[in-house]
Parts: sequence; C-alpha cells; structure tokens
Amino acid sequence: MSPVTKLILQRLGLSALLLVAVSLLIFIGIEALPGDFASTYLGQGATPQAVANIRAELGLDEPVWSRYLDWLGGALTGDFGSSWASGQQVSGQIANRLGNSLFLAAVAAVISVPLAVGLGMLAVRYRDRLADRLINIVSLAAISLPEFFVGYLLMLFFSVKFGIAAFPATVYTGMDFFERLEMIALPVATLVLVVIAHMMRMTRAAILSIMSSQYMETAELKGIGALRAIIRHAAPNAVAPIVNVVALNLAYLVVGVVVVEVVFVYPGMGQYMVDAVTVRDMPVVQACGIIFAAVYILLNMVADIISIVANPRLRHPR
Repeated sequence: MSPVTKLILQRLGLSALLLVAVSLLIFIGIEALPGDFASTYLGQGATPQAVANIRAELGLDEPVWSRYLDWLGGALTGDFGSSWASGQQVSGQIANRLGNSLFLAAVAAVISVPLAVGLGMLAVRYRDRLADRLINIVSLAAISLPEFFVGYLLMLFFSVKFGIAAFPATVYTGMDFFERLEMIALPVATLVLVVIAHMMRMTRAAILSIMSSQYMETAELKGIGALRAIIRHAAPNAVAPIVNVVALNLAYLVVGVVVVEVVFVYPGMGQYMVDAVTVRDMPVVQACGIIFAAVYILLNMVADIISIVANPRLRHPR
C-alpha cells in the first residue's frame, strides 16, 4: 500500500470516529440543557402526571444510553425521528432547509474564494506598498467585526437608509434562480466580508513563505516577472496551506450561516435550529447539530486529502 493511500485511509477512519464522538457530545450536551420539552409544551399549569405522560410518550423516561443508540442508529440511516413540536418527520423538514443553506453558502463561496486568492496574490505582488497596506487594513477591520454586526450595518444602509429594493432586509424563497440571487444579496455580502479576510491573509502568508525559497530567488534572477513568478511558481507550491484555509472557511460558510440566517430571517438550517431551541424540540436540534458537524468534518477531511495528494514527497517517495 502506497503512503498516500495509507494516509487517506487513516484520515477517513479518523473522520468517522470523530463524527461518532461529536454525535455523543451533541446528545449529552442537549441532555444537559436546562428545561424540559414536556413542561414547556404543556405550560406552567401542567400537572406532574400530564408531564410524565408526555415524557413516556416521547420515550424520555428511557435510559440516556438507550436513547442515544436508538438516535445514532436512525441518524446513520437518515432517519432523525419526528419533531416533538410539529409531529412531522425531521428528515423531510430538513431537506428544503438544507438546500437553502447550501445555496447561500455556495454563492458566497463562489464569490469569496477567487476574490480572496486574487487579493492575496495582489498583496504579495505589491508587498509593503500602498495596495498591500490597504488590503491588510480592510481585512483586519473585516475580521474584527462579528457577522451579525456586519449584517445589521448592510441592512441599515442598503435597505433602510437608501431603500434599495434590490437589497431586501428579509429573504423569501419560492422564486426562480436569478430572483433568489437578488434576494440573498445582503446575506451573501455579509458572509463574503466575514470569510474573505482570513482566506486572503493566509493566502498572502503562504505565498510569501514560498517566495523566500531559493528556487524563487533563482527565478527572479533569471528575469521572470514578479506577477508571473507568483502565478506560475509560488501559487502552485502553496496549494496545501491555501486549500486548508479555504476548506476551513467553506466549512464556516455552512456552519456559520446560523447567525446570518437569523439576522435576515432566511429559511435555512440555522433559522430552523434556532426555532427548535426556543421550544426545546430536541430531535430537530440534534439533527441540525450532527449535520453541521458532518459538513465541517467532511470539508476538513477533503482539505487533508488534497494536502496529502499535493505533497510531492508522498506521491514520489524515494
């Protein structure tokens, strides 16, 4: 077995174990939350017998380990049970919501990834000059602002102050592709501003590290232009760290949409999860939590595999 195949199999195995461990932490963490669905559902005037009946109907009187194994077995087959609040299947409710969240994250990724990599190369090309300093100042400002603050600022200026109809403060679905793009302009702008700075700074750092190597100095001595050296020689050799930071930020785009969806009342997974937490609808909270964790682990695993494959010392061992 080649070193590359062995490392890839190890990453796959570790990712599977990590997902199981995270599922256990999610289940235990939700169990430890204060409050009880039965009491919340029936109200303060509920009798102890009525609360006990609801708990027995939902299986809350069974041991924790038994309920965890039942939930994990169902989750592995795509069955997350029924919502306590609505009585509908969680899997069916999540399907449309997950599609909305992935659409929002995908549009933000299509804009932010090439823009961040391009700005990172531009900052290296004009290192320690005005363009580099401006890019660094703007990126530091973007990193310092939380996404909900950025979202409210964009909403204030574009929707309230200027009243631009193309930038609504709330988002609706059930329209064609281009109308959806118009409706999600502000949520996408918020996500792009939040993630682009980190990707850009890491791209700049990775390329600068490559630029200090001996073969890059030799290329410069041969008269190769700075921009050409960055694009053709430095950037390909900085693929591994760039891919890692891009994957981490793509994972954030999917997992971190919770706050943005709540700010813009976007009908995605984040909004669904927050609504479920409010009424202590634990099957929905558990399903959303494990899906977010699976996406995050999957993207990190893909980044690890790409880094392994891109390493010439592993692909061509001596």
